[in-house]
Amino acid sequence: MENSTLVPKRILESLMSSLSAGVVPRLGAPYVAIGRDDEVNALLRDLNAVADGGSSMRFIIGNYGSGKSFLMQLMRGYALERGYVTCDCDLSPERRFSGGHGSGLATYRELIRNMATKTSSDGGALPVIISKWLSSLQSETAAEGADPASNDFPGLVGKKVYSVLSELEGSVGGFDFAHVLSEYYRAVTTDSDALRSDCLRWLRGEYTTRTEARKDTGTGSIIDDDSWYDYIKLWAQFVRLCGYKGLIVFIDECVNLYKITNRVGRENNYEKILSMFNDTLQGRAKGLAIILGGTPKFLEDTRRGLFSYEALRSRLADSRFMSSGNYTDLLGPVIRLKKLSANETLALIARVTKLHRQYYGWEPRVTDEDMVSFYNEISARIGADVRITPREIIRDYLSVLNILLQNPEVSFSQVIGTAVSGGACATAAEMNRSNDGLDLEDIEI
Repeated sequence: MENSTLVPKRILESLMSSLSAGVVPRLGAPYVAIGRDDEVNALLRDLNAVADGGSSMRFIIGNYGSGKSFLMQLMRGYALERGYVTCDCDLSPERRFSGGHGSGLATYRELIRNMATKTSSDGGALPVIISKWLSSLQSETAAEGADPASNDFPGLVGKKVYSVLSELEGSVGGFDFAHVLSEYYRAVTTDSDALRSDCLRWLRGEYTTRTEARKDTGTGSIIDDDSWYDYIKLWAQFVRLCGYKGLIVFIDECVNLYKITNRVGRENNYEKILSMFNDTLQGRAKGLAIILGGTPKFLEDTRRGLFSYEALRSRLADSRFMSSGNYTDLLGPVIRLKKLSANETLALIARVTKLHRQYYGWEPRVTDEDMVSFYNEISARIGADVRITPREIIRDYLSVLNILLQNPEVSFSQVIGTAVSGGACATAAEMNRSNDGLDLEDIEI
């Protein structure tokens, strides 16, 4: 591996730790992105629409370990690189779209906590975004001839703040949202750390009583279970005013909504999803894209899934023309992840081998035939065609590499219990010819 292709150490460490544990890497996803070009291109078109002031909503559907969470993290990285703001979270019994005990608000808080930009990719970007916005307004004011050292300068910038924020006041919750941001600017000009902290606390949805919020920020409203999604739409408008291209929201593990036992509770959550769907597809949420990840049961189950809610079923169900043949429609709201081909899986295995070599500084005793032998071995398991996922394949393969690293006297075939020979196992050349001519020696990171 040449120096030009080396993965940065910090990213490589995070990437290898995540893959070994069978979890989705938050950093370095592009280095192991294989076989999702069509899906990525479809989602990139959505990002372009958002940059033009449009909006979108997608459902990424796949079984556990099929790569839906990986695809979402991959797109998160692409969005950050292209100048968007992202928010992401996983749903859980405590975090939902709607429900009692603050479960909807908990989702909002997690999204804001994970708010990220290109320069703050690990999250916590809320104060960074506001500071960038205020700095840009100060620069504009200075460019217009105002002296930054004059006593009038803060007031001139303040007028720009109010002028910009007036665009938000027509939206639901916009007046209070604009008021708190104005108070944040006042905190900056008066060097009041307490007021600045109170404003950030309000924007994060951390106030629980209106009385306390009014005392600290001057506004009598708070972000709660019923209104949190309205503020997500406001954030989408605001980040565009700050110079970003839009807001991309990633919400994974939506299967937790399917697991809600109470029918009324489930339907309340599905009603919120319907509201999001209608807003984004009808252009009422400018600059916002929402990407939800879930399992086929979450979508298709007619008793407890989205298809149990008729308004969603009629919008999300495949057309009869698509179901009548083996076709893929990546222009609709639902993206169903197909299984990686043998060719793509082998490319992924080869790429992981190179990452392992760089990370541990050794030369793996693995040939192209060994990789194919490993693939054939796991593919021969009963039910492998539907049960074996990329997550399991890579976790098992990394385990084999780890054993080889720590046991120099052991061969690859001894570890997997399969001799590399003819007969049941295909040769590397045969596998390559049968899968679009992939040459493992040509694979580069």
